[in-house]
Amino acid sequence: MRRNGRNDDELRSLLMETGVSPYAEGSCLIATGDTRVLCTASVEERVPEWREGSGKGWVTGEYAMLPRATHTRRSRERDGPGGRTQEIQRLIGRSLRSVTDLSALGPRTVTLDCDVLQADGGTRTAAVTGAWVALALACEEIVREGRLESSPLADPVAAVSVGVVNGRPLLDLDYPEDAAADLDMNVVGTADGRLVEVQGTAEGDPFAREMLDELVDLSLSGIARLVRAQRDRLAADSR
Repeated sequence: MRRNGRNDDELRSLLMETGVSPYAEGSCLIATGDTRVLCTASVEERVPEWREGSGKGWVTGEYAMLPRATHTRRSRERDGPGGRTQEIQRLIGRSLRSVTDLSALGPRTVTLDCDVLQADGGTRTAAVTGAWVALALACEEIVREGRLESSPLADPVAAVSVGVVNGRPLLDLDYPEDAAADLDMNVVGTADGRLVEVQGTAEGDPFAREMLDELVDLSLSGIARLVRAQRDRLAADSR
């Protein structure tokens, strides 16, 4: 039996709280099990230099883990983001841009800051899922202000981890499961079941194509549930 009595295809407990950062155009505190990530969206009426004159906007992500997000203190990245941090930041940005009409966004930048308050596995996937909610709220805000006619977002996007632990395919790994996995993957997908990114690694022996297909199917079932939770959270805010 998994921790907390979860089934193999069951997500961890999920909580999304919005409006937690009142100065940001959009914010979402997402908790998946014991992992907690604060996602804030900031809108600027300018684009990076290399984007000027294109008429298109830009959506980008930043990621950081607080020093005591883990069992032992981690030093702050004072000399700039390390390799893992850069990889996750790029994943967040790619994931959100995949469902954003950058032409409709216009010449403005939305930065999603994802700060890990507590880590128990799946911080990057939680960051993607929470960041989309923060981005959706930011787009709603600039529509209300009259800076946009309509939201440039298409489908929701969410992410989840999957892996094989002791021969069992598992959805939404916590840290002990991730550390023990023979194969672990992070999958980003859209509301209609399309894939944005699949990151998978065998920790030991290579794995068969059939296992890849099984894990992708398992992850998409989890992503569908995460998308429903995203939509429910936004619907509750609009009441």
